[in-house]
Amino acid sequence: MNRSNVMVAGVGGASLGTEIGKCLVLAGRYNAFGCDISPTAYGLYDGLFKETFLADREDYISSVMDACEQADAPWLVAGGEQPMILLSAAQQDLVDRGITLVANSPDIVHLCSDKADTFDKLGEAGVQIPRTRIADSTAAISSVGLPCIVKPATGSGGSVSVFFAATANEALIYAEFIHRTGNIPIAQEYVDINEGEFTIGVLSLPDGSIAGSIALRRVLDSKLSVAYRGRGGVISSGYSQGHIGDYADLRRQAERIALAIDSRGPINVQGRCRDGVLIPFEINPRFSASTYLRAMAGFNEVDILLRYLIDGEHPGAADIKPGWYLRSLTEAYIPDEELK
Repeated sequence: MNRSNVMVAGVGGASLGTEIGKCLVLAGRYNAFGCDISPTAYGLYDGLFKETFLADREDYISSVMDACEQADAPWLVAGGEQPMILLSAAQQDLVDRGITLVANSPDIVHLCSDKADTFDKLGEAGVQIPRTRIADSTAAISSVGLPCIVKPATGSGGSVSVFFAATANEALIYAEFIHRTGNIPIAQEYVDINEGEFTIGVLSLPDGSIAGSIALRRVLDSKLSVAYRGRGGVISSGYSQGHIGDYADLRRQAERIALAIDSRGPINVQGRCRDGVLIPFEINPRFSASTYLRAMAGFNEVDILLRYLIDGEHPGAADIKPGWYLRSLTEAYIPDEELK
């Protein structure tokens, strides 16, 4: 079997990029390559990649395209939120160099880059969403209710700068901090974890049809999976682990979200349940950092999308292995002379 060459842009340690690399290796039909702007990115020295490249921070797009050409890799997957945004905006340049970005459409990436716009659209589509407001006044905080979550309107992968606020004054302090970092703060209704927190991947094909979905109920016992816990609230981190099962009704709800925003690739819906209803608090228009856990369970999103793009292959129903999918961290030693 001829293996397709695939470049993963952004392969930092314990990152989405290295998880995508694992998915490619697990599929057994690809040569995985990696690139990153940091010479100490763990993935640059990870044996799962056939070859890795140091990208130029100042000339990022060109250097990633050069790496693709050196690796003879016509397929490019973003290994993180920032590479996704940058590469999505440069899709025409990629096409001109014969490179296909394996990602959602630029319109969806743009929409989901602004949480306020995303939740407005979901609300208009009839999706039950947490109360969400721009956190610019005490009145805005009151309309959301307390306790609440305060976070940036853009970014925040892995729960960066996401705060649990128990009082209006506390919420405004967090909002001011976010504002001073150059972002717009939003306040969002806090949904408790009594009925569980879920991360659900929904893969849509470029024609808008849904290839499949998979749900993981998160366990929040491990320090690795918790960003904050206290005063009656908990915020999960970017490291999902827990139980993968059928969860058919919740998956259908997540699939409706994908259809509501006209997704044309992978999205990851994070939410908590209330009265059996999935209430999303974060939607990322990319593969999730738990994508390898999903591949282990029988739903290899990366492979499914690539097979469709390369050979026009339509996936069949995934045979999911229910059970507990857990994770940890690994270490590596790099001699001085081998640093890229």
